[in-house]
Amino acid sequence: MGVAIRTAGEADRELVVRLLDAAFQDDPVSGWVFPDEEHRRTTHPALVAAFTDIVFADGRIDLTEDGTACALWLSIPAGDHGLDPEHRDDEGPAQLRAAVDPDNERVEQIARLTADIHPSGRAHEYLWMIAVAPERQGEGLGTALVTSVLDRCDHDGVPAYLEASSARSRKLYERLGFELLGRPLDLPDGPRMWPMWREPRG
Repeated sequence: MGVAIRTAGEADRELVVRLLDAAFQDDPVSGWVFPDEEHRRTTHPALVAAFTDIVFADGRIDLTEDGTACALWLSIPAGDHGLDPEHRDDEGPAQLRAAVDPDNERVEQIARLTADIHPSGRAHEYLWMIAVAPERQGEGLGTALVTSVLDRCDHDGVPAYLEASSARSRKLYERLGFELLGRPLDLPDGPRMWPMWREPRG
C-alpha cells in the first residue's frame, strides 16, 4: 500500500512543529544543543518552529496525509548554502540564537557548523529534517517521504544532500543511495554528524 503525501500549508504549522519536536527530543544532536533535559523539553519546540518557518518561507514541507510524518526540503541553487537569504548571511545563526535561546551558544554553533560543511558547488535538494511520530516509526513512512523526492531528483537529474544525525539514520540513507560526503562532523564535546550526498540515478 502506498503512502499518501501532500504539501503542507501554513494551517499545518503546529502539527509539523509537534512532529519535529517529538521525533528529535531524544536525537543525539538535539541532546547536544540542549544538554539539560528539562530545558530541552521547554525550549526545543522553539528551535524546530524556527526551522519550520524558514522552510515554509523558502522551501517545501511534505506531510503524510494522516499527519504522522513530515519532511522539510530546500531546493538549493548552485553556489548557495542551504538556508534562505535572511539566514544565509553571517548574522543568521546569531539571530536564530537570539530568537530561540539567547544564553545557549550551541544554537548558533550548530547552525554555523552545518552551514560550513554544506556543499555549494551544484544545485541540489536539501533534506533539512524528517520526522515520524514516535508511535509510527519503523513503518516505512520516512522512506516513503524521502523516496518521493528522490524519484523526482532522478527524473530531473538533480542530486540530494542531508546531514544524518545518528548512526541509525545514516544506515537508512545509505540504503537510499546516499554516500558520505567528505569527513564526518564531530560536534565539540558532542556526537558525530554525517554529511551525505546522493547522485541522481539514470
